[in-house]
Amino acid sequence: MASTQARIGQQALAVLDVALRVPCIFIIDAIFNSYYDPGSGWAGATGKVLVRVTGVLVSSVVLLLSQKALFKFYTLFFAVLLGAAAVLVNYYAASHIDFYSAYYKAALGFRLLPRNGPTLWLGMAAVQLVFGVGYVFLLDLRSAFAALVVLDVMVPLWGLMIELPADVRQLVAVLSGLALALNTAACLAARLKWFYYSCRYVYLLVRHMYRIYGLQLLLEDTWKRIRFPDVLRVFWLTRVTAQALILVYVVRAVRRESGGAGDGAADAQGYLLSWDVFWDLTSNLIISGCDSTLTVLGMSAVISSVAHYLGLSILAFIGVCLSVRPSVRPSVCVSPLTCLAVSGSTEEEDKRLGFVAPVLFFILALQTGLSSLDPEERLVRLSRNMCLLLTAILHFIHGMTDPVLMSLSASHVSSVRRHVPVLLVSLALFVLPVALSYALWHHYALNTWLFAVTAFCVELCLKVVVSLTVYGLFMADGLSSVLWEKLDDYVYYVRSTGNIIEFLFGVIMFGNGAYTMMFESGSKIRACMMCLHAYFNIYLQAKNGWKTFINRRTAVKKINSLPEVRGEQLADIEDVCAICYQEFATAARITPCHHYFHALCLRKWLYIQDTCPMCHQRVYVEEESRDRGAFSNNNGGYAAPQDDDAAGPPGDEQPDGEPPAAPPPPPPPAGGAAAGGGGAAAVEEPDNELLEDNDSIEYDEDEWGTQNGSTPVEEDYINDDTDSTED
Repeated sequence: MASTQARIGQQALAVLDVALRVPCIFIIDAIFNSYYDPGSGWAGATGKVLVRVTGVLVSSVVLLLSQKALFKFYTLFFAVLLGAAAVLVNYYAASHIDFYSAYYKAALGFRLLPRNGPTLWLGMAAVQLVFGVGYVFLLDLRSAFAALVVLDVMVPLWGLMIELPADVRQLVAVLSGLALALNTAACLAARLKWFYYSCRYVYLLVRHMYRIYGLQLLLEDTWKRIRFPDVLRVFWLTRVTAQALILVYVVRAVRRESGGAGDGAADAQGYLLSWDVFWDLTSNLIISGCDSTLTVLGMSAVISSVAHYLGLSILAFIGVCLSVRPSVRPSVCVSPLTCLAVSGSTEEEDKRLGFVAPVLFFILALQTGLSSLDPEERLVRLSRNMCLLLTAILHFIHGMTDPVLMSLSASHVSSVRRHVPVLLVSLALFVLPVALSYALWHHYALNTWLFAVTAFCVELCLKVVVSLTVYGLFMADGLSSVLWEKLDDYVYYVRSTGNIIEFLFGVIMFGNGAYTMMFESGSKIRACMMCLHAYFNIYLQAKNGWKTFINRRTAVKKINSLPEVRGEQLADIEDVCAICYQEFATAARITPCHHYFHALCLRKWLYIQDTCPMCHQRVYVEEESRDRGAFSNNNGGYAAPQDDDAAGPPGDEQPDGEPPAAPPPPPPPAGGAAAGGGGAAAVEEPDNELLEDNDSIEYDEDEWGTQNGSTPVEEDYINDDTDSTED
């Protein structure tokens, strides 16, 4: 129970912390969006600039305060606000209230309080008492001094009750306000020492973090500490809600006035909005929701929440753990995958849809100058950016579902319930781009934007086809009872075809972006995005693809250079492949260290490193002449080759059915056991009894990939999309 209450208290403090930072964003946004008149003279222009700079600076400092300092600042701020409100009420009452008039009618048209009798001054006394007590409580004044402050606030009301002359009442109100102002100034001056030490502490802390961790970590820590995405989200929603209420009130008031004051039907109709009016209001809200950089950031924060919960919903639907990391390749610039280059972090949270979508939207907004466009043009540009954003989200969802699809097919999961959700999502990823392209081509003429959206939709459809094809190959392999040795080749061919097509689309989109920049809307941000696109989508993709091709070709060359065992020699081994633990059905490949494996299994291993999986000796030897002597099985036994030259004369057999003596063993390998014959050789060389199995050799994790000059394991190559090894 205590933990629940503590958690609720922490959440309440977090909500209050966000709510208290939102007004700073409103002030900064209002300052930047306010009209600046430079024609008011040198002194006036300088004063306006100083006021604007001071407002932005103070708001920024308050925005970045720690939670404790923020609460203390607002405590002092609300105390000053209550004191000012009490002084203004006293002055207004002393100057304008007349107890002998009939009634006071408010601006809204209804009677607020009667002005004759004690009701008015009793109500005002209650209000002033609340202001005085709140002022004392927020400033934490002592009891005796607090009573004097409350008495000072109530004195002008006594002048009203005893009916002092108007000029005397005004003088009393002014003196009371002056005393309260002096008290407030004294309280604030007493806290200047706290303010100085707080600022010094923050400065020393920031300097220490900058020196130790660097600027990036400092900015990330500040971003999380002040909950800046939540602040932007609340700011944008509050702003749009307030504008919506004002617009609806204005529309209803205009419709009531145009319909006549006595028309009941018109009054009832004023509370209903037609579709055209609703669309106009929505369009105006959307246009005003991205009219500045801060509002674009706020809209990005809202999009982040929507995309985050969309990603969680899809992960929950396909039935995977929320810690699955989608394998999305960085892609940038004029493509809708622009932000993936910016989000090239190795952290898991940076790979989520809730991070990718808002970064993409903000970059597209900067690239197209969204906030500086005219209202009508801004709505059109925003809709186009949303289409690009939708295609990017679909690409990212494919990156989330593809590993799950491959995992289900490669692990041969037989449950139909696990396969159906992923297949439905893949089908939706194929249908939605087709529908979007059809709708856009039906309503718009061909231009660079439509060409880009269509290209990304076609690319997504091809990626889905590649994923489903590989899925079908793995499922067919699971239904087969024998080892499908060509499966790895087929998977490689399919994925290579998809990667080549994706690379070609990247080149095409680079040309489309270059045309847009030169002839339509060139900007520095677009040029930077094109450079990132050329690096991530063209150069790195071509480099990784060529590296994969060379590694695969080298592995095939190594496999073909190894001797192959078939027939009776294969039967003499009487063991399984040490990689897949499956029996040898047709053939096996022998390494120079006399271990044997399936050719397909050994080729997958050689994608990673050029060492034997058993003893870590070099596998590929350049010499043409290879040892054709006895070879060992994976458990340490030996079998003799059945060549004509080494078999001996016919009928030369040992008594009692023993096998013929093996030829002299070759020199022992560098790190393994010596090659010998059967039991006779073991008797002649008793030192061989001390030899152990290769399975007993143990290496540390650091030595695994660096034995005998071999290259370390490349995890990025294992995870490469072009790799056809799917476990």
